[in-house]
Amino acid sequence: MRRRLAVRFVGVDSDDAADEAEDDHRRNYERGDAKTSSHGGNDARRGRYLAGKSVVSTLPSPAEIRIEPLLVAYRRAIAHRPTPSGPAAALAGPRRLAAFFLAACLVAAAIVGAVILGGHDHPVARGPATKAGRSTPTSPASSPGASSSSSSTTTTRPRARKPVLVTIAAVGDTMLGNTPVLPPNPASYLDAVKPELVSGANIVFGNLEGDLTTASTSKCGTGSRPPVCFAFRDPPGYIQYYKDAGFTILNNANNHSYDFGAAGQAQTVAVIRAAGLAQSGLPGEITLVRANGVRVAFLAFAPYSYDANLLDLPAAKALIEKARREARLVVVYMHAGAEGPNADHVSGQEESYLGEDRGNPEAFAHMAINAGASLVVASGPHVDRGMQFYKGHLCAYSLGNFASYENFSTDGDLDMSVILHVTLSSTGVFEGGRIFPIQFAAEGQPVPGGGGVGFVSQLSLQDFGASAARISPAGVISLP
Repeated sequence: MRRRLAVRFVGVDSDDAADEAEDDHRRNYERGDAKTSSHGGNDARRGRYLAGKSVVSTLPSPAEIRIEPLLVAYRRAIAHRPTPSGPAAALAGPRRLAAFFLAACLVAAAIVGAVILGGHDHPVARGPATKAGRSTPTSPASSPGASSSSSSTTTTRPRARKPVLVTIAAVGDTMLGNTPVLPPNPASYLDAVKPELVSGANIVFGNLEGDLTTASTSKCGTGSRPPVCFAFRDPPGYIQYYKDAGFTILNNANNHSYDFGAAGQAQTVAVIRAAGLAQSGLPGEITLVRANGVRVAFLAFAPYSYDANLLDLPAAKALIEKARREARLVVVYMHAGAEGPNADHVSGQEESYLGEDRGNPEAFAHMAINAGASLVVASGPHVDRGMQFYKGHLCAYSLGNFASYENFSTDGDLDMSVILHVTLSSTGVFEGGRIFPIQFAAEGQPVPGGGGVGFVSQLSLQDFGASAARISPAGVISLP
């Protein structure tokens, strides 16, 4: 039995074939053959249309290899072609032979291509990708006994990059005594809380509540002063104890950074930087650090002209916006709010202490987030305050005290505090957080424990309701 073969082609991408057919159609029309064969002019127009398109060809499987349609089309074209006369008759034979030769070449090419490819289909469209980043097949997977013509190919979508995370540890007011009243063991003074401070943190931030200076002329003068005047300083060499404890950045924006005037402040800044730590808080200052390859900007504000001024909201906003253009993450610290054991609530209004305007902490924090901050932390009241989420970003309104040696009162709620850890993605998204409780032993030395977690959780719910940070008994912070 004779087997009839044919080749199926999807798409025409040869201008030569279209031009040949169109020339035949034109010559027939000029001879007066108005009834041009559908295998001449119409095929030419169809070939011209497809040749101008971006057509994806699909090679056939062996089961599809049949030559019959092409040979039939060729015979019909020969049968319907008018018999040439005159000079054209001399060219009819060679042209017919060339057309047959072209058809034979196309058939041979298709058969060889199908055999080489082994009968596999080449999908035009990609299959949908799975959640794990692996593609799904474009057709059901073949069983072990299935023929090769039913097998399928898969496409692979690149796996999504794992997000880069940055963990920041932050604590409140810190000062290891006040010259000449200094701890007898400064080198080990922070050892008990070092694990909670540094574990898992890429950046460790603290507020240095005073100067590291040898300057002796303070804001309190040499005469008698009221008991509310405090001027704090430690020896410059104490910077090593902060570094050994794990701190990577210290802040100077507070009400004690200028206790010993410009000389004390300048020496303090120089000492911090000489030790290899970052420093923040001067007017107009943006401090840039890197963690896990991510650039992080720190800005610190306090309600004084010798610091980046918390009360100048337009200037503060402009500085935060500038920092956001320079870094992927922006952390804002504010030394704001009233002080003392009765100042543990965020009022939502302008707050003052001893006649000083200490700003509106909540309004400032919201402004900072709107300007581009990823995280806002604070201290200054010397007592813990609640935490709030604003537009998905954490605002910690006071981390209280962290360490002292007869510097700060430990009466009432002032005897406890927390260490804050916050993890952010490289795009500023809150990924997680936790607070670790600490309490003060003896003259203000921090040790793990105390009721700080429950205290901060309760204050958060009382002050912020629906927007309050949710804090578990273990200190884990989550979005409301």
